Amino acid sequence: MTEVHKNSQYDDFYSLDKPRRDAIVMLFEDELNDEQIAENVNRTRRTLAKWKNDPKFKKGQDAYKHVVIKKDYESNAIRKLNSLLSARSEMVQLQAANSILKLSGMLSDNSTPELDQARIRKANAEADIAEQKAQQLSNNVTDDLTINIVRNDRSIKNEEADNN
Repeated sequence: MTEVHKNSQYDDFYSLDKPRRDAIVMLFEDELNDEQIAENVNRTRRTLAKWKNDPKFKKGQDAYKHVVIKKDYESNAIRKLNSLLSARSEMVQLQAANSILKLSGMLSDNSTPELDQARIRKANAEADIAEQKAQQLSNNVTDDLTINIVRNDRSIKNEEADNN
């Protein structure tokens, strides 16, 4: 059983009574079935099922899981990722590098250099549009705005089918 030290990061775990904390540990270790866990904490299987659906219990499970993974596995995982940076496959090297950057907070899950560049271009274009609108408003320019709608063949066919 992994020992977890008390501090604010683990409040959701330590705010639970001892039987619930023990149940969380046993559930995480996944060596006993629910009936055995309930018996070990002197509760019924039905009580354990209620606990598992309780939001406070779930928060306690998340806190415990985070702590155990951080304490027991994080350094091994980072060492493994570091060793994969020199793997034969460039794809493996790239995935390891991306994982390390994500863990460090320098790269998000939905971020790639190309996507980041596209986001920058979009933000710059939106800024240019906003600047032009502000300039028009400040100069009291009341030009008509023309909007061109481009339709593809499929939408025209769908519309024709709807009208028939």
